[in-house]
Amino acid sequence: MDGAVVFVLAIVLVAFVFDFINGFHDSANSIATVVSTRVLPPFAAVVWAAFFNFVAAFGFGTAVAKTMGKGLIHVEFIDPQVILAGLAGAIAWDLITWYYGIPSSSSHALMGGYAGAAIAKAGIGALIPGGWIKPIAFIFLSPLVGFAFGLLMMVAVGWTFRRAHPRQVDTWFRRLQLVSAAAYSLGHGTNDAQKTMGIVVGLLFSAQVLFADFPLRFLHVTSVDHIPMWVILWAHAAIALGTLAGGWRIVKTMGQRITKLKPYGGFCAESAGAMSLFIASHFGIPVSTTHTITGAISGVGATQRISSVRWGVAGRIVWAWILTIPLSAVIAAVAYLIVHAVMH
Repeated sequence: MDGAVVFVLAIVLVAFVFDFINGFHDSANSIATVVSTRVLPPFAAVVWAAFFNFVAAFGFGTAVAKTMGKGLIHVEFIDPQVILAGLAGAIAWDLITWYYGIPSSSSHALMGGYAGAAIAKAGIGALIPGGWIKPIAFIFLSPLVGFAFGLLMMVAVGWTFRRAHPRQVDTWFRRLQLVSAAAYSLGHGTNDAQKTMGIVVGLLFSAQVLFADFPLRFLHVTSVDHIPMWVILWAHAAIALGTLAGGWRIVKTMGQRITKLKPYGGFCAESAGAMSLFIASHFGIPVSTTHTITGAISGVGATQRISSVRWGVAGRIVWAWILTIPLSAVIAAVAYLIVHAVMH
């Protein structure tokens, strides 16, 4: 087999490794609330979340994947070295923030890494300015949308069940939280797995000349507008396995340090996060599941009293959000220079 083909296939594998790390890193988003309310024990929670991460492969579209594949970087500047360096930047940032228990965005780490590698290759002109408007805007909008939905859900639930006995409310929402956790995991799977799909398809499209005479026809990608089914399934399988592995350091931050949650609060936070993610995925906007659920949890906490939200913890998380894209871009740019020097 040609060495260049092996190199490309190895990068495809690295992309799915990133997807695994994404699930591992962001599993806290899917399970923190349902674990902290003691509705499910940790292992049952990750199995539940992983299952619905994978189920999201069926029937939720590929609009986000197309944005990642052709909406951020001019296609002519995409090559295997750019993809590899971008993935290296994203993986490095994910592992750094996981180690310190910081719920940063894997999505923005991937976008930052992708951009940093492309800029290292061809300068700022490699970026499509218009393609970055919505992802950058939603760094700030997604937590606000999650906050608003979480707050409104809590108000609606509080008003609806104001005369119910607290023990009854607790019993009902322990069951309903299984539904909301499943919905959030579907939203997490459909938005996050699609980002890796876009990267893989962009890679295979950029290397299509290498596969012209290659016998495995499923590797022939002639358009970034079509996401092959095998890419969809592998991306969702990788993120589901990552979720199954769990990222327990971040679970504690998300589930306990921002605010204390009861089952009805967990239901409202997960439902608010799920709604936000479904809307973003429908419009092809690659948002951060971390930003969304953090905003939703904070919105739920704020309905009790503003002081019930630990704003100092939230503030440190926000700093991680702000730094994710530039720092992952710097790591990826350095990685590109190293890879380019080695390959040439």
